[in-house]
Amino acid sequence: MISIKKAIALALGCASCIGTGIQAQTEDFPKQPIKLIVPWAPGGNVDITARAVAPAMSEILGQQVVVENKPGAGGFIGTTGVVRSPPDGYTLMLGSSGSISVGPALARKPPYDPTKDLVAIGPIHSVPIVMSASAKGNIKNFDDFKKKATTSKDLISIGSAGNGSSQHLALELLALRMGIKLNHIPYKGSGPALNDVVGGQIDMMMDQLTASISHIRNGTIIPIAQTGKTRSPLLPNVPTFGELGIKDFEMVTYTGIFGPTGISQPVLDKLTEALKTTLTRADVKERFAGLGVDIITVDRATFQQDVNKDFANSQAIGKAANIVINE
Repeated sequence: MISIKKAIALALGCASCIGTGIQAQTEDFPKQPIKLIVPWAPGGNVDITARAVAPAMSEILGQQVVVENKPGAGGFIGTTGVVRSPPDGYTLMLGSSGSISVGPALARKPPYDPTKDLVAIGPIHSVPIVMSASAKGNIKNFDDFKKKATTSKDLISIGSAGNGSSQHLALELLALRMGIKLNHIPYKGSGPALNDVVGGQIDMMMDQLTASISHIRNGTIIPIAQTGKTRSPLLPNVPTFGELGIKDFEMVTYTGIFGPTGISQPVLDKLTEALKTTLTRADVKERFAGLGVDIITVDRATFQQDVNKDFANSQAIGKAANIVINE
């Protein structure tokens, strides 16, 4: 029979071995490429953001950070895959208001709980949503939009990145505030929706400035209004919805990197530090400045709290507007 003293010694020895093993794994991390999942199609806000940070993070971590697009079901397919992946730090996601806060808040049966199943690595940026019209259509300003929305028998077709996206919430909230009806056309990401609004297949688009700005600059879409509290420096001549008399309609979306709950603290710290360093690089800052976004500088814990609050706020808006998605 082993004495209590020997049992304690053995237990402490085993704990020491485990601790040493974890420390060794952390010191070696990462030993292989890291997957950065984008739960939307290429060409949208989240995809653009992922591809802006991945090269610098690869250099800092000494392993490739590989962007993989896994679109579908309003961001649920890619996000659920991350939630179910091993919590070893090798499968992360570029999360946004849509996939982290809005989608699960509006879903009848959400496949994950963002406050329990995902952990924040750190924030990246915030950006307003812009409502734009096809240059091939007859809506050139907010007055045109309002007149058609309130008098025409034909509903305005307006695209979004998908059911449960932040753009979807924005257009539904706008319809609620204005007392109008819109024909929402959900896509599998902003990229395909932008292609259709540029081509004139749909009338309008709600989208983050990040993805819309290049089309605005080349004149293929016309910015009508923006959701920020103040005008973006990139769109100084485009009014906010508040300026246009739409009360209680301010929306600024966020992006950040997330992983499945359970990643060890040392690995989390290493990933967080790599992201923070990435966001201080001149080339990354210049890239984001050109996209009209504001880099978020709060720490990981504060960002996690902000994400949880945003989720609760999205639930409240969804309930007030009676928005339910069945994805």
